[in-house]
Amino acid sequence: MEEISTDIVIVGAGISGLATALALHRLGIKSLVLESSDILRAAGIAFTTWTNAWRALDALGIGDSLRQQHGQLFGINTSSSVTGALTSYVSFTNKGTHGDHEVRCVKRKALLEALAKELPSGTIRYSSKVVSIEESGFSKLVHLADGSTLKTKVLVGCDGVTSVVAKWLGFKQPSLTGRSAIRGCAYYKEGHNFEPKFYQLVGNGVRYGIVPCDDNAVYWFFTWSPSAQESRKLIEADQVKLKQFVLSKLGKVPDEVKTVIEDTKIEEIVRSPLGYRPPLEILIGNISKDNVCVAGDACHPMTPDLGQGGCSALEDGVILAKCLADALLTNSKDQRTSTDYENKDEYKLYTRIRNGLNSYAKNRRWRAFGLISTGYMLGWIQEFDWFGIRFLRENFLSAYLSGLFLKKADVDPTQLKLKASSS
Repeated sequence: MEEISTDIVIVGAGISGLATALALHRLGIKSLVLESSDILRAAGIAFTTWTNAWRALDALGIGDSLRQQHGQLFGINTSSSVTGALTSYVSFTNKGTHGDHEVRCVKRKALLEALAKELPSGTIRYSSKVVSIEESGFSKLVHLADGSTLKTKVLVGCDGVTSVVAKWLGFKQPSLTGRSAIRGCAYYKEGHNFEPKFYQLVGNGVRYGIVPCDDNAVYWFFTWSPSAQESRKLIEADQVKLKQFVLSKLGKVPDEVKTVIEDTKIEEIVRSPLGYRPPLEILIGNISKDNVCVAGDACHPMTPDLGQGGCSALEDGVILAKCLADALLTNSKDQRTSTDYENKDEYKLYTRIRNGLNSYAKNRRWRAFGLISTGYMLGWIQEFDWFGIRFLRENFLSAYLSGLFLKKADVDPTQLKLKASSS
């Protein structure tokens, strides 16, 4: 098939891929997003969207539209599923180092549709599965399953935990933690009675939470370390059995919490193993190499315990676009613009792109390291059920652990403002 040339190719139309494309668009830079499926992916149900994510969404220009669809949360209640007692309450109304906090639970489908809607027509190319990547001078050749080939000056991998681009960069497959998650969402036509708070229950080796998305939808999650027997039993379990399993493991929880599970339709229930990128691999691995980089889960898959997977992916998109804009839109007197390719000066543009991606990698490396490490530690402490750990968790650590959600979301807002480089 014919070889097609394009300046920037983004692999994957998930959160990080669409955020990167939209951020580039806001800066006046075109890109092409390759999506392997034939429609926009909507799996994942919902996720808690913390302060850093809202700052990124505002930079992308879609924050207000999403706020209209999702109610604000004002605190996190943590209780023991062993005793049923409240162990801590942390308010979201307290100011952070960098300003007010904002927390909401956002439906993944609504977020993806909002991102895609703002992109120019033709930006997303569906049914485009990448099978291999090849060097071609200062460009990369991206070979697709349909036989077509794209030649690009910049290749960005946002293709999830099984990323072809991450593999090309030398990353291994994410490591499994031995833990699993079951998630769902209950819908109430007449509305639910939950206050606008994040409810978390911990104990007996499990962590369970319910988070209202709006007046009618309540998202819930359940994480635990399955025994070998449970793994064998659930590996091929349908949603009915998953629902029954969660109900059997809840412990001492309020009736209204149990009712959320009971009211969830089986098609709204999913299960997934929990994996992560070992933090040391983030420090020594190639987040970027030459004119190729990775973002989102392709770069830093993490456990959901800190709620930063989708949020940090939005951060990635904004910061990566800024770094590419610095490379592509600069017009200093000693540097040429992106027309360098036409003027046979490919090396200078290639060098600027490489330096821009290196700057992005430097910015994200320690951020990802901290989020992965903190999330892993948080999950271990919350689910480890040895009596001594449980005693410390419920009597001394509960508020501190809940406070980590806000602490890790409190990023400098100037990092997440979109502005093209000035000359």
